[in-house]
Amino acid sequence: MTFREKIIAIQRKQHSLVCIGLDSDPQLLPTHLRNSADGVLDFNRRIIEATQDLVCAYKPNLAFYEALGSRGWDILSKTLALIPPEIVTIGDAKRGDIGNSADQYAKALFEILHFDAVTINAYMGHDAVESFIRNPNRGVFILALTSNPGSKDFQRVKIGKQPLYEKLVRSSVKWNTHGNIGLVVGATHPKELKTIRALASTMPILIPGIGKQGGDLKSSIRFGCDRNGELAIVSSSRAILYASAGMDFADAARRETMKLRDEIRKYQSDFFESSR
Repeated sequence: MTFREKIIAIQRKQHSLVCIGLDSDPQLLPTHLRNSADGVLDFNRRIIEATQDLVCAYKPNLAFYEALGSRGWDILSKTLALIPPEIVTIGDAKRGDIGNSADQYAKALFEILHFDAVTINAYMGHDAVESFIRNPNRGVFILALTSNPGSKDFQRVKIGKQPLYEKLVRSSVKWNTHGNIGLVVGATHPKELKTIRALASTMPILIPGIGKQGGDLKSSIRFGCDRNGELAIVSSSRAILYASAGMDFADAARRETMKLRDEIRKYQSDFFESSR
């Protein structure tokens, strides 16, 4: 099964476009877990157990694990082992380097940690991407137009008559010979998302910025999905993970995930006749 096929299969099975970002910050864990040596892993386990029937993907941000040193690498590996194999795992690493270094990053993320996909920064060009796209069963999400305020600093700079992010999208489409490239487009840019989906009609789009960052969910579904109402992956992290700071944190996370999933399904029904 190719990477793209895996995304479609799990979205149809779960009837869900939701991705939970496992950005587990030890300082934000429920009080009863903060001083535990296994607090982050126990937190991740409970979140996954409570939500695994509601999502299409989990997306650990590597920064939160790398900051814990060697222990964090072990926690990340054990967390990935808890995720059912049919659910897509995305390593939010934002890697991007010259070819020989990119080879090693790809090996670490795909062969050691066994992520299905990773996020990468293509600022250094095709050779920073090529190492990650050789295997059609593994995917990459190239940063196109991100949800943070600073995205305007460079991503919107004009190259001739087109903004840099649009040139990057066009290049990504050309590089997508194995059908395993996706794009990262923030939910805070609904107008641009419509343009990007038109340029990349069959590519998966990872859409962060829902929840605490105030992204537009309705427009993200309308413009981010393909013509079947699929291939948008809507990511939420803090709004789900920290829905409660008490003993009921996993139940609260489940409620928030279900709420997001059901709202997305409503918009799918509104905009796409063939959506499942």
